[in-house]
Amino acid sequence: MRKILFEIPGEPVAQGRPRAGKSFGGKTVLYDPEKSRDFKHYVKLVAGQYAPKELITGPIDLYVDVYRSTPKALQTKPKQALIKSGELRPTTKPDVDNYVKAIKDGLTKVIWQDDSQVVDLTVRKFYSLSPKVVVCIKY
Repeated sequence: MRKILFEIPGEPVAQGRPRAGKSFGGKTVLYDPEKSRDFKHYVKLVAGQYAPKELITGPIDLYVDVYRSTPKALQTKPKQALIKSGELRPTTKPDVDNYVKAIKDGLTKVIWQDDSQVVDLTVRKFYSLSPKVVVCIKY
């Protein structure tokens, strides 16, 4: 089994709710919020440095660790010790599935053909003073 492992530095962004607007023809169109769109583009840029020569076409196991910024209230020594030991983790929104949606969309056509190829998925979220996303792809 082959593996691709990389880090996306910076604050993770969860997939936002689609926004609705009108096209020139008067039809309703849905589009990504700007923040989500920008994050997906950033994921594509970073992932492009680790892309295989040919897109993966078989089944994929995907592991994503999301490291969110630690809120100021949790930046005390006792709280930091709990964060480092893994005992204190984010239980607030956004949900892990919204984080992974943005990441999977960003990796489509860069690492793999389609995100439906992901057959096993593990997503975890943590606090960190250095926000980032760590992605591991096994195929």
